[in-house]
Amino acid sequence: MTSKVIVALDLEKETALDLVSRFNPNLCKLKVGSELFTSSGPKIVSDLTSKGFEVFLDLKFHDIPNTVAAAVREASQLGAWMVNVHASGGERMMLSAREELDKINSKTLLIAVTVLTSISKNEGINIGINDINDHASNLASLAKNSGLHGVVCSPKEVRSIKEICGDDFMTVTPGIRPSNSEDDQSRVSTPKEAILKGSDFLVIGRPITGSSNPLESLEAINSDINSIAEIRS
Repeated sequence: MTSKVIVALDLEKETALDLVSRFNPNLCKLKVGSELFTSSGPKIVSDLTSKGFEVFLDLKFHDIPNTVAAAVREASQLGAWMVNVHASGGERMMLSAREELDKINSKTLLIAVTVLTSISKNEGINIGINDINDHASNLASLAKNSGLHGVVCSPKEVRSIKEICGDDFMTVTPGIRPSNSEDDQSRVSTPKEAILKGSDFLVIGRPITGSSNPLESLEAINSDINSIAEIRS
């Protein structure tokens, strides 16, 4: 069974590579975000893919259509399994990115960020989002209509998005935390809750990377997820 866990490597390069050396590609995929990419450069992607891991390049491109399309093309050519843009960049931007991948016959998955999981209800209102669920669902619909494979969203918005966009439309969910965690995320769920709500992939960072035994923590999360899949089957 393919793991639904994407481990967020929000770490400096040597720490990230040391951590990954303890994992097996069958246990997880890996996320390279702004911190690791900025400190290590594009080569970090090939360093990880050469070890057999699928890499989600999480740089959240948001710019004019031509710039985003070119960036997405370069990300694909680095070997990224999946790359993302901001859905709020608009339909033309997302269409340009998807068309660029089609031009090069890329198999890289293209998804769009809806509303960051750090945004609380009050923060949403401050930036003009009166209902986060509705806003995320509208952006997801725009992404689907632009030909994207899925979205990044909170687990709390997954059901609404699946109802609008269909079960095949991918939902990648950060904000996955054990029930006793406290940090800078606002719209969170446990791994089990996220899977039961329909999340396709769970982005998990500190509960694994900050654990005293990261491999044991990863295996425990996979075990919980697999138990739900077995019950459903």
